[in-house]
Amino acid sequence: MQETLMNRQDAVTVAKELSLLERVRTLILGGQFPPGAPVSEVFLAQEFDVSRTPIRETLKQLQHEGLVEIRPKVGTFVREPTRREIVELFQLKESFEGLAAGLLARRGKVREIAVLERNVEESDEAAAEQDAERYAELVHEFHRTIITGADNNKLVEHYERLMNQLAYHRLVLRTAEHPGRISASTAEHRTVLSMIKDKDHFGAEAAMRNHVYASSREVLTDSRTRTD
Repeated sequence: MQETLMNRQDAVTVAKELSLLERVRTLILGGQFPPGAPVSEVFLAQEFDVSRTPIRETLKQLQHEGLVEIRPKVGTFVREPTRREIVELFQLKESFEGLAAGLLARRGKVREIAVLERNVEESDEAAAEQDAERYAELVHEFHRTIITGADNNKLVEHYERLMNQLAYHRLVLRTAEHPGRISASTAEHRTVLSMIKDKDHFGAEAAMRNHVYASSREVLTDSRTRTD
């Protein structure tokens, strides 16, 4: 309980640097509030030093994004995507990230390549230490770097919304517990990077699609994934 409270306090500190909507979204996506947990308007208002009115409006927006569920006269709760929603969102993720990897491969030697090279090296270290939290951070950086490296603003815009709806951080932490998944994922990242460095845009797209598909299978076989 004490550790959970400290994690929430740390997340609040980071979130205060963002807009109110981004702050509340960061808390929910960061895993401090597990699926089904109540989200208190009073708690958020106190932590971010605002009235409950903007908090209420923020939660309405997050409900529109699919992150929370507002139950009239009951409260607001963290929402978890259904199995069908996860399947559909991963199908879009596969398309977006496959496209991004192909576009990045066409650009040649750009600064994102160095970021990805460092990322896979650090991912190997996280895999060796079975550090799930660090692994999750590196997964986000790897995928985000490929998206931004595609140099397509519209792609970034739609990708952000997709990732919010998927609540991806929670899913990564879950699958990191699966035996061998961290090492397998890191190896898949290396394959994607190799194709990008070779300027093989078809190979890069295919490798990225295969990686996202493998990730989706891990999520869907997890016993905690909603079935309704």
